[in-house]
Amino acid sequence: GINAEYMGFKATDKARLDASAWDPQINWIVNAVHKHREMRGLTSAGRKGRGLLNKGKRANHQRPSRQSIWKRHNSIKLWRYR
Repeated sequence: GINAEYMGFKATDKARLDASAWDPQINWIVNAVHKHREMRGLTSAGRKGRGLLNKGKRANHQRPSRQSIWKRHNSIKLWRYR
């Protein structure tokens, strides 16, 4: 059955969710543009894993991604009419 401990947990959890939905400092995470940030590597751990924590001259070979930099350096670009 239902006991007082379980009911207290549910009420506390619902209050926490309501507070996060209306608090402007937390509410940014609810927007659609922030869905699945972890899958796109946008969290601090994801950016660290992609090597994007450096800025300036140390980040020349890392942005926008290591894969795109490798492709840029290892492909030949020629004019169409040459």
